[in-house]
Amino acid sequence: MAKATKKQALGRGLSALLKDPANDIKSVEDKNADQVVGNIVELELDAIEVNPFQPRTSFNEETLRELASSIRELGVIQPITVRKLAFNKYQLVSGERRFRASKLIGLKTIPSYIRIANDQESLEMALVENIQRQDLDPIEIALSYQRLIEEIQVTQEELSDRVGKNRSTVTNYLRLLKLDPIIQTGMRDGFISMGHGRALINVDDSTTQLDIYEKVLGNSLSVRETEALVRKYRNPEAPKNTSKPSIPHFANKGSRELSDLLHTKITVKASKAGKGQITVPFKDEADFQRILNLIKSEK
Repeated sequence: MAKATKKQALGRGLSALLKDPANDIKSVEDKNADQVVGNIVELELDAIEVNPFQPRTSFNEETLRELASSIRELGVIQPITVRKLAFNKYQLVSGERRFRASKLIGLKTIPSYIRIANDQESLEMALVENIQRQDLDPIEIALSYQRLIEEIQVTQEELSDRVGKNRSTVTNYLRLLKLDPIIQTGMRDGFISMGHGRALINVDDSTTQLDIYEKVLGNSLSVRETEALVRKYRNPEAPKNTSKPSIPHFANKGSRELSDLLHTKITVKASKAGKGQITVPFKDEADFQRILNLIKSEK
């Protein structure tokens, strides 16, 4: 308990230091920077602005309220990370759910790690930390990867090292951005999984993608069933030949005569060379005896 009180007092002391214009810290070389940067400091929520580089664009209200309830009971267990912009002005790098939940219950301050970084470093920190720590949906992760590649100018190989993922994993996420926007929205809303999306990527035509997507939703298809449906669209089976095979005229004529004679439908198969077989169906033993007697009577 004493340790926790000391820690809180330290945070308040650093907060006071940061509010002194004479000790405004602008870089890691400034006086007292080592006391602030990387340490936990109690910052006023009103002094913190949301990071425009935040990859998460939607927050589940129910889980946010649950987090707010937990913070009301236990406090903010994991500090947020901020970037110092100016005197008593900070920008959120990671921890937006904790930040929002704290504001939701009316807290005035929040424990924070302070970093001093330029915009590019802030973007990279925000994207990488959120990818690793937050439960982002597949499209948000894909967009974060794309922004890192385009704005930080890294290769997929370098990106995979920074986020701690295999290059194939990074590639699979990026490919999701080729899906029709409607399907991307469906994935973000949880109607389909990343597995469904990966299957649909293999269909190039957007109209066909949407057609399959509607079938997936309408029939609650699993990922495997979706993959099978995609294969069917990409490689449609050749239409089956339902026409009856032609048989020689004599066999065709003879089958009709036999059918009339035996009062049952005779099936005759014959090759063009004349070789074949006759099939005589019967219902039961009595019908078999009837047919047999008819054949004997024709001798």
